[in-house]
Amino acid sequence: MSRPQGAGSAANISPVRLRQIALVAKDLDKAEKLLTSVIGTEVVFRDPVVEQWGLKNILVPIGGDIIEVVAPFKDGTTAGRLISKRGDGGYMIIMQNGDAEKSKNYIVSKGLGKVIHEHKAEGSFSVQYHPKGIKGGMMPELSSHAITPSNKTPLQARFSPWHACGPDYESYSAAMERHGDLSLIGAILRLAPGDNDPESGSKQWEELFGVARSRDLLAFTNARMGFVPGRQGEPEGLVSITIGVKGQKKLDEIYQRAREQGLSGEYGGIDMIGVRWYFVHMGEPATGSKL
Repeated sequence: MSRPQGAGSAANISPVRLRQIALVAKDLDKAEKLLTSVIGTEVVFRDPVVEQWGLKNILVPIGGDIIEVVAPFKDGTTAGRLISKRGDGGYMIIMQNGDAEKSKNYIVSKGLGKVIHEHKAEGSFSVQYHPKGIKGGMMPELSSHAITPSNKTPLQARFSPWHACGPDYESYSAAMERHGDLSLIGAILRLAPGDNDPESGSKQWEELFGVARSRDLLAFTNARMGFVPGRQGEPEGLVSITIGVKGQKKLDEIYQRAREQGLSGEYGGIDMIGVRWYFVHMGEPATGSKL
């Protein structure tokens, strides 16, 4: 893995996992139907806490990682404003490292980001940062789980506890394992119109959140995330999500269900919830299924 000299802060670089991507949607029921029927996953949690902010949500497992969809049911929400501005699409990039509180102290002390919310619970600590000035048009969150006798490797274990999924670890971890043939392996963010330097995005996220770079991509422990140049008429934000699929039969079934839903996309992708989804084969040699 290469990292250009002088990029980021070596003291701040540490293993970081891309644990969850949150989307916004006007119609939560429709989003749920698409995710569960096309990808073949299931809802593991609906968080009642988000209702205090005028939102409802679902969380679905992609192996041990999570796709969340939030939908506003009241006026005046950030999610609602995003939908009004750019339609369904990306909302948050939620990362996991070994010590989110230490990272927060570093970010604040260097004046690199503004904390808008933090939450400390038994065994976990989460910090959300204001997206203004952070390239890619997504709200970043950095979380960590404490090492305990029952959670010895919270960052490395694929189906380790994750605070966003609620208190019933036995139930949601079983669902993660049921969908262990899926893996969250990539995401692409578009820069703001006029910003034509994708590498500047990865450099900034490296400096802020300690994610090492591999050339111009952010190298999470489980995934890669990159940036594409801004484009006039196109909003800054999440462009695509890539999911690895174990087994050719499973991959073919995803594309078949997408066809049945009338979904299509360029270059073998599937357009759902304002995002292009790519599914790539992991396992025996693939035959190259496309829409």
